[in-house]
Amino acid sequence: MLVAFSVAPSGANDAEGSVHSAVAAAVRVVRESGLPNHTDSMFTTIEGEWDEVFAVVKAATEAVAAWGPRVSLVLKADIRTGRTGELTGKVERLEAALREGRDTTP
Repeated sequence: MLVAFSVAPSGANDAEGSVHSAVAAAVRVVRESGLPNHTDSMFTTIEGEWDEVFAVVKAATEAVAAWGPRVSLVLKADIRTGRTGELTGKVERLEAALREGRDTTP
């Protein structure tokens, strides 16, 4: 399964209104988990089995909770039994379709 999530403390983290330090703590948890992952400007995506992925999401959320009494968590999951390598596989298939011109109306 793939789980894309965004986690941040509610309210500003610093004088500029940034939450980057709290988010960095969450991303550190994800990277140290050893699961395949990718972070972009909006979400961190993790690939693995249900229990291991959600254990990492929970630990990342707990890391962010150190920055305040309230945490916001947004999740999106792609649950596809028997598939692995989808963190990059989905993007590779998309890029191939674009190269081959398969992005036109059927």
